[in-house]
Amino acid sequence: MTIEIGVVGPHDLVDDVAATCEEQPGVTVRRLHYDHESQAPAVVEAHSGHVEAWLFTGVVPYSLARDANALTRPAAFVDYTGATLLQAAVRLLRDGHDVTRISIDTVTGADVASTFGEAGLPVDRVRSLPYRSDLSSDDVVAFHRRQHKAGALVAVTCISSVYEVLRHEMPALRLAPSNHSVRTALRQVLLHANSQAQEDAQIALGLANLPDGDDGLLREVATLGATLARFAPDTYLIVTTRGPLHDATGGFTALPMLRRLADRHDTVQIGFGLGRSAAEAENLARRALSRARRVGPTTAVLSLRGETDIVLESTTPAPQPAEVNLAVIAQRVGLSVPTLLRLREVRTTAGEKPLTSREVADQLKVQQRTARRMLHRLELAGLAERLGNLASGTSGRPLTLYRLTL
Repeated sequence: MTIEIGVVGPHDLVDDVAATCEEQPGVTVRRLHYDHESQAPAVVEAHSGHVEAWLFTGVVPYSLARDANALTRPAAFVDYTGATLLQAAVRLLRDGHDVTRISIDTVTGADVASTFGEAGLPVDRVRSLPYRSDLSSDDVVAFHRRQHKAGALVAVTCISSVYEVLRHEMPALRLAPSNHSVRTALRQVLLHANSQAQEDAQIALGLANLPDGDDGLLREVATLGATLARFAPDTYLIVTTRGPLHDATGGFTALPMLRRLADRHDTVQIGFGLGRSAAEAENLARRALSRARRVGPTTAVLSLRGETDIVLESTTPAPQPAEVNLAVIAQRVGLSVPTLLRLREVRTTAGEKPLTSREVADQLKVQQRTARRMLHRLELAGLAERLGNLASGTSGRPLTLYRLTL
């Protein structure tokens, strides 16, 4: 069995990391370079349909892609602690530098102390800046400049864009992952991918209630890689596996085919069950269909083990109270009703003006990555619309403009 892994990182690291990965039997690599780490989410989204797992050359591009909700496949990053950090210390010593007076970014102080301690090196004058998702490359450059003025002799960085700035101003070293660190990360992502493959092979059975015939259903289930059979006079059996169902529903958040079927049918109620055996999946599908019938005439529900039901999509009659509609929406998008009410207030205050994730985060008093996740879920559910990008004012990625239709 061969697995294709997308290796994501700057030009000068991807080829070396990919070459180490290709030493592993059964692994093929797609090399995906970027010019700036802020491009990592776009690179992942552009190639997500072509790889089975992701390996990032460092924690920064991995975190940016994760926070942008771009990771729909198993993913790992090469850790720059341990062997990689020790390799850098040896290189600095060989070149005549004092490794006890350095500034280092991305790596935590505890990791530096652990690695240097094993080598018998003091760390009381080593200054570190652990990576946080709200740090821009400008922030990291400013940190090294401050530490250089305070007596740090060498700037050690994990970020290519930071190195390109600092190398003209002070002694600087770009951390490059050791082969040992790459192999460790590769083992991790392969374990995740194999586990995901087993999970994706879980049986997914769907029961679709269409009282007026199966018009359009066969074409729709083809997008799930599924087969279709009549189960009862007004009910059809859909047979697929977890992987295609997960992809077609945007990670179990929405079922686009439901709305298309609703254009042809007055009643479309679909229940999916996900189980380890056909019998378990069928029992869960029956439970899901029963729940869908209670929710409304156009509803899809996914039932999982452990009494978990997810409303994938629902259109309910207009006269229902707003609170009931919000409760249904909350189930669909995985957000609480109070959060949805606050988002409605933000939308009302903004009027026709588009909103960025930063503005939503400020209004809701949450982290920006949390706001991005909320907006992404609303977009998948058809309750938010992307209108373009706005420069962020820093070297980070541009801010996406949204219009809320909640």
